[in-house]
Amino acid sequence: MQLHISPSLRHVTVLPGKGVREYIKVKVGSRKVSCRMLIYSLLFFTFLLRFVFVLTAVDTIDGESKCSTLGCLGKKLGPRLLGSRLEPKVPDVMYQILDKPMSKDELQGRLDNIPQTLEDFMAEIKEIKPDAKTFALKLRKMVSLMEQRTRTAKIQEYLYRHVASSSIPKQLHCLALRLANEHSTNAAARLQLPSAELVPALVDNSYCHFVLATDNVLAASVVAKSLVHNALRPQKVVLHIITDRKTYFPMQAWFSLHSLSPAIIEVKALHHFDWFTKGKVPVLEAMEKDQKVRSQFRGGSSAIVANETEKPNIIASKLQALSPKYNSVMNHIRIHLPELFPSLKKVVFLDDDIVIQTDLSPLWDIDMNGKVNGAVETCRGEDKFVMSKRLKNYLNFSHPLIAETFDPNECAWAYGMNIFDLEAWRKTNISLTYHHWLEQNLKSDLSLWQLGTLPPGLIAFHGHVHIIDPFWHMLGLGYQENTSFADAETAGVIHFNGRAKPWLEIAFPQLRPLWTKYISFSDKFIKSCHIRAS
Repeated sequence: MQLHISPSLRHVTVLPGKGVREYIKVKVGSRKVSCRMLIYSLLFFTFLLRFVFVLTAVDTIDGESKCSTLGCLGKKLGPRLLGSRLEPKVPDVMYQILDKPMSKDELQGRLDNIPQTLEDFMAEIKEIKPDAKTFALKLRKMVSLMEQRTRTAKIQEYLYRHVASSSIPKQLHCLALRLANEHSTNAAARLQLPSAELVPALVDNSYCHFVLATDNVLAASVVAKSLVHNALRPQKVVLHIITDRKTYFPMQAWFSLHSLSPAIIEVKALHHFDWFTKGKVPVLEAMEKDQKVRSQFRGGSSAIVANETEKPNIIASKLQALSPKYNSVMNHIRIHLPELFPSLKKVVFLDDDIVIQTDLSPLWDIDMNGKVNGAVETCRGEDKFVMSKRLKNYLNFSHPLIAETFDPNECAWAYGMNIFDLEAWRKTNISLTYHHWLEQNLKSDLSLWQLGTLPPGLIAFHGHVHIIDPFWHMLGLGYQENTSFADAETAGVIHFNGRAKPWLEIAFPQLRPLWTKYISFSDKFIKSCHIRAS
């Protein structure tokens, strides 16, 4: 490219280097301008451009709200002259302050100086216009205080839920008392279950046999009614209800007065089983030892909540481990199903906090491939909160006994609705393995796992589980409310596992109707005990 200036300095011609005769004429002015003046002007504008760049750079390096003279000038003039704005950067001093954790001692005695809300914080900042370091210090204090209060609130919530879920609601207590009284005064409440002509069906493997172990009459009524109501062939359904000594009479009275014919209902207490009354029962011995160790080392819920270092979710798990449900013989007795039902080949075990919404007879057509336990795995599914459970979620892999035996990333499976091939089970040592690991956990001060029956079940049935379709068992309705009513309706069996049981006031109100639809609120026992739908 070539530059030609006319002698009169009235025209400037720019010629392309490749010979194309295109030029740009720039009219300079009528007065004479020397070449020296033109050169000086070009140098001045070059210097001015560099000066503006330096001003802007100084403003960026300064990094504080109160800028220096050069910084402020660069901040005001630089973007305007350059025609653009530079994005402000967070000063390193803020990262250093915020990255440093704040101890509880630093917060004590200074609560009056810490903004309680974001609105208070912004009002104070606008008033004092602090530098970056002071801003970061005040922000760290406020966030630390909010984190501390949030943690306390979460732990209190877990404690209240633990108390609510561990106690017996007065309505359920009332129901048991009224039914026990009915059993003693009404012959119709003392019927043999089942009747004599139907007793042979209890050991007939052509029937679909279900087992329910519970001491909750209301919960048992919902499981039984939902099972029979949704069965395509209820005359082929046999439900074996196992309960304890104190609940036997109320349970018998309920099912004597509320017939589910043509289905066959058997109600038995544990002391009615020959196997249970002969010799020592390993599960009872393990439970007795477990109770002693828990009372000695756990310190109860107060000691758990008082721990200031553990995360709220760990505290919640320990509180749940103290729940009577997890140390109930009704919960542990499933490990002895082969001994309790020696004549049966296959049963489906049901928890008392489930609702059946479809015909379950197809479960008998599933080929178990020689496995003992048909269960839904819990590490895959759309609900990432519920269906993300692996062995590491239940077992303590920091303990060498667990770490050297199992894979932490192996998928877990669910208790609550399980197909048990009792013939295959009797060929294994699953029950012995279960009790062996209960002993190991007791010797390890309950450090191998926190919750009750599922962790030792995961170990005992390891290698003996056949995975079934998740349609048969939807989990989590008792500890998270993200499951929609519409999604829950599509599952074959829904499980209110967790503290928010459907018979408690802490149940999630949008999910509870799935359970209450199987309760007749016009029933005289239900009405007299003030059991309501909501």
